[in-house]
Amino acid sequence: MKISKLILSLCCFMLLFMNTQCDDDDEVQDPCGQVVVIDSGFYDTAESGFYNLISAEITENCLNINISASGCDGNSWSMVLVDSGAVAESSPEQRYLKFVFTNPEVCLAVFTQERTFDLSALQVTGSNEIILNIEDFPEPLTYTY
Repeated sequence: MKISKLILSLCCFMLLFMNTQCDDDDEVQDPCGQVVVIDSGFYDTAESGFYNLISAEITENCLNINISASGCDGNSWSMVLVDSGAVAESSPEQRYLKFVFTNPEVCLAVFTQERTFDLSALQVTGSNEIILNIEDFPEPLTYTY
């Protein structure tokens, strides 16, 4: 009788221990954050709220942008990078993108945020460089991969 209680207790302990194991190693985290949406219909109809571009730089496959806008705290801001789906056959090829910013906050304070977008989906087979023309950005960005 004591042995069966001991075995039952050991089994319960092992189940509890196994339940606390973390599966974080199994999940692949995207180092760049958000993916670029490639959708010509969305690109054609999307309108962006007002924001100020502070900086934009490409590091490996990531586009890092820093923006400012008015708001209460910036927690409800939504940011999407949309590609038109069209690739201009130039050397290097070019893509056309639009940064869609939604700000439902009605406050006069100004906040800044940095966001990162994964550019991997924009790569063109047979090429290692592409020019990104992002609407309202002062100059095109060169993405080398």
